[in-house]
Amino acid sequence: MSRPFELARSVGGEPVYCREHIKADGRMLRLYGHAPHGLEPIPEAAEDLPHGGEIRHHPLRDEWNVYAAHRQNRTFKPSAADDPLAPSRPGGPATEIPFADFELAVFDNKFAAFHPRANEAASLEGIATEPARGKCEVVVYGPEAEGSLSTIGQDRRRVFLAALLDRYESLFASGCKYVLPFENRGDEVGVTLHHPHGQIYGFERVPMVQQRAADAFAGGYDLESEISTAMPEYGIEEQGGIAALVPRYARFPHEVWLAPRVRREGPWDCSDEELDALAHMLGEVTRRYDALFEGPAATMIAFHAAPAGGSAGYHFTVQFYPLLRAPGRIKYLASVEQHTGVFTVDVMPEDAAKALRDV
Repeated sequence: MSRPFELARSVGGEPVYCREHIKADGRMLRLYGHAPHGLEPIPEAAEDLPHGGEIRHHPLRDEWNVYAAHRQNRTFKPSAADDPLAPSRPGGPATEIPFADFELAVFDNKFAAFHPRANEAASLEGIATEPARGKCEVVVYGPEAEGSLSTIGQDRRRVFLAALLDRYESLFASGCKYVLPFENRGDEVGVTLHHPHGQIYGFERVPMVQQRAADAFAGGYDLESEISTAMPEYGIEEQGGIAALVPRYARFPHEVWLAPRVRREGPWDCSDEELDALAHMLGEVTRRYDALFEGPAATMIAFHAAPAGGSAGYHFTVQFYPLLRAPGRIKYLASVEQHTGVFTVDVMPEDAAKALRDV
């Protein structure tokens, strides 16, 4: 089944279309692009898939962690010929995207940790457990097997943001309390598929870190004022109402945040000018990292927006955590960081900002 439609919100002025296609195993695939997608699907085999895992409460950290044993056997660094995120070849086996071409794709993760119909959790004496309900989706930036948020270009980044706006709306409407689009990039981060892609997790409950941020904003923390104080010394670039800066309290060497200068709860609140600038900045920060670290930079990126229904004082950011402290030198999260949450930062934030500005 396929259902094409035009999104209510575009980025950059051009309409963005979405085609919905139900895969043979029942998972949803959405194809986004500036042109309606009309190619015929390539036949694919149906298979039975697991329905998520379970979450268990950690009584000493007051956090919920997810257990999904079926992910242990997920696809691991396939050859180029077996790239599951590539377009399907006519006459060949279908990939995750059973079409010969596409602009940008979002589909339900085959190896989902969270699932809307997650199986019942085990009953453990003294430990709170629940089914890991929610959503896990994969965002494929394009048909090209190599590239990054920098190299895909501004038009594709606009489609990417339009797709995220659509997914925020849909996942919140489905009952998710928190939505986290993110990207893992590089072997150092543990990436198992090198085709350029990101992911979206929809959580049934707000994760601990995001709840702490929501509480801080509700308690009066003013990021808008902090950005004004930090700029320009800690700034990297500013455009269209979006600032790229190294936080004065960064935990990672060369950590960068993108944030509207005026408080917004999420990208859905941003003006058209801000969204276009955000699309540019996603590519520009990635480009600067690759230049600074002399090659594709291992980086963790995530969109930190307000929970479903909004949150008092919340200020939207996109946060970049590079896993390098210098070219060829990995920033390991070792015992102190892992056991205490106290990060040891090897580069002063003001020096990091200057280095990224000078690229």
